[in-house]
Amino acid sequence: MTTMAGLIAELPDQLRWAAGLTPPEVAAADEILVAGMGGSGIAGDIAGAVADASGGRIGVHKSYGLPGWAARSRPLLVAVSHSGNTEETLSSVAAAVEAGLAPAVVTTGGRLGELASDGGWPMIAAPSGPQPRAAVGYLAGATLRLAEAAGVVPPLSADLAEAADVVEMLIGGGVGPGVALAEDLAEGLEGRVAVIYGGHGPAAVAANRWKCQINENGKAPAYWSVLPELDHNEIVGWEAYPKLTDRIGIVTLFDRDAHPRVALRAGLTAALVGDRVGIVGEVESQGESLVARLFSLIVIGDLLSVAIAERAGMDPMPVDVIQSLKQRLAEEE
Repeated sequence: MTTMAGLIAELPDQLRWAAGLTPPEVAAADEILVAGMGGSGIAGDIAGAVADASGGRIGVHKSYGLPGWAARSRPLLVAVSHSGNTEETLSSVAAAVEAGLAPAVVTTGGRLGELASDGGWPMIAAPSGPQPRAAVGYLAGATLRLAEAAGVVPPLSADLAEAADVVEMLIGGGVGPGVALAEDLAEGLEGRVAVIYGGHGPAAVAANRWKCQINENGKAPAYWSVLPELDHNEIVGWEAYPKLTDRIGIVTLFDRDAHPRVALRAGLTAALVGDRVGIVGEVESQGESLVARLFSLIVIGDLLSVAIAERAGMDPMPVDVIQSLKQRLAEEE
C-alpha cells in the first residue's frame, strides 16, 4: 500500500522531472498571478519567493474570482489545480477569460485540462497519482518552469536538479539526517500545538507548508507566523493563559539569506517567551540555490508531519473531512 512516507520519498524524482521539462511557449509577462488552493496553491507561494529573490513578481490568489487589480494590471494568470476540478481555481479562470486574459495551466486533467485544450492555452500536464499535497515537486516545478518561459524568473533547471539532490540526501532512503531531525522535532511536539516561525521569504513559505502538512498529514492543529511581524504583536500573546501556552511548541525556520536582524530577532524572541511556551527547535536551510534551500526546509516539514501522525496513531493519507466538505458544497450547487 502506498504510504505518505513513500510519496515524500518521491520528491527528488518529481523535482528532476520538473528540471527536465521543456515548457510550452508563453507570452512574455511583467508579472504573474498564480491561482490555486491547498496543495496546489503552495506552488504559487514557492514561485513567488523565487521570483522575489530574482527581481520578478509573482502574486498568489487563493479564493474565487480575481483580485480587483488584475483586470487593470493584466498579469499572466497561471492556474494550478492538481485535480483540474478545484472550484475556486475554475472561478478564477472564468474571471480571467471574461477579462480577456488567456491563462496558462498546470494540472493533471479534469475540467481545467479540458478548458486549456479547448482554448489552446499553454499547459503543463503534471503526472497523476499522488495527492495534491504529495505532488509539490510536480506542481511547484511546473509553475516555476512556466514563469521561466514567461521571463519572470531566470532559468531554473539546474536549481531544481540541485534541490532534488539535497532532498534525496536529507531523506537518505528513510534513514537520512532529515528523517532523524523530523523524529526529534516530533518528540518535542508530541501533545503540543505546533507554531512554526519563519523569516520573511523562503522560510515563511516553508513555515506555511509545515503548518498545512501538520494539519493534513498529522491531523493536528498547527499555526505559522512570520518574523519580524510577529515581534510586533504575537510575542505579547503568550502571557494571559499559562496553562494553555505551556502546550505550545515553537519551531523556527531559518534561511541563510534572511536579513541578519531576523536571526537576531528569532534568538531574542525565543529568550523572551521561552518560559511561557515550549521552544522545540530550529531548522536551517541547506543547499546553494534558493530553490534547493526552500525544498530542504519543505521536506523536513513533510517528514515531521508523518512522524506526528505516527505518534498519534493516525493515518496520514485520508482527508475525510475535506472530502465531506466538497460533497456538501456540490449538493448546494
